[in-house]
Amino acid sequence: MEDIARGVEWIGVAIIVVALVFSAIRAVADLLRGVAGAETYRRVRSFFGRGILLGLETLVAADLIRTVAVEPTLENVLVLALIVLVRTLLSFSLDVEIEGVVPWRKRALREQSNPKPIDPS
Repeated sequence: MEDIARGVEWIGVAIIVVALVFSAIRAVADLLRGVAGAETYRRVRSFFGRGILLGLETLVAADLIRTVAVEPTLENVLVLALIVLVRTLLSFSLDVEIEGVVPWRKRALREQSNPKPIDPS
């Protein structure tokens, strides 16, 4: 199971690296097409941020595998809890940075931008 956890960690790191490479490619492509610098920055930042979020979630999964399957001691579980807390806070703050709104306000904003039609009856 240790090897599986290590493999999942490598996948998480690979996700972040691939997101970085694709973000750079997107940035260059946007700039070559004449997209404004501010818009390019916003799009690349959003894309790379989502890659980091996916990579962090994968790294949390690797930590879970390692702790639960390899050495489920109380100390390891407490360390896992701390790691998950830190990574969750990172994920939350990245999500707010990318979306520009806290998660519990997303639905209200969607409903404001797409109001339901009024029933004429």
